[in-house]
Amino acid sequence: MTTIPSRLARATRASISAADARHRAIQLYRDWYRSAPDIVELYGLNVSPTHIRNAIRQRFERNRHVTDPRAIDVLLLKERQEYQETMNCWKQLDHIMGVLLKPQTQPQKTFLQRFYEGRDEQQALPAASGSLFCSIVLAAHIGRGEGQGDDYGY
Repeated sequence: MTTIPSRLARATRASISAADARHRAIQLYRDWYRSAPDIVELYGLNVSPTHIRNAIRQRFERNRHVTDPRAIDVLLLKERQEYQETMNCWKQLDHIMGVLLKPQTQPQKTFLQRFYEGRDEQQALPAASGSLFCSIVLAAHIGRGEGQGDDYGY
């Protein structure tokens, strides 16, 4: 199959209603479903098209609970992009096997397991990592007369 980047391109648009978003989601699902044999052939996978279809179904089922039309539009945009990149062979085999076919759920870890690993992924980000912290520090320096006329421009 020849790679023609524009053959799968779609203009980004917002859904006008929940029914429109549902119709677009079903159309995208059908595109993925019909492309399963092509994906197996393009990437030379050692799995059946049925396995690909099951993985696609799981990806769509994971977001079934989303009801906000704007959130649905974002999910549709990302999945359409994923579909275009997959069908145009812009992905490596590892991307297909790891991202598309691997289940996206992570096993729950106890606090001690996360502690032993040296991180707690569920904790909030520290204040120093955001731009709010930088603007507060900058405002404090300017308020004290610092930051004006420095040799380094800080």
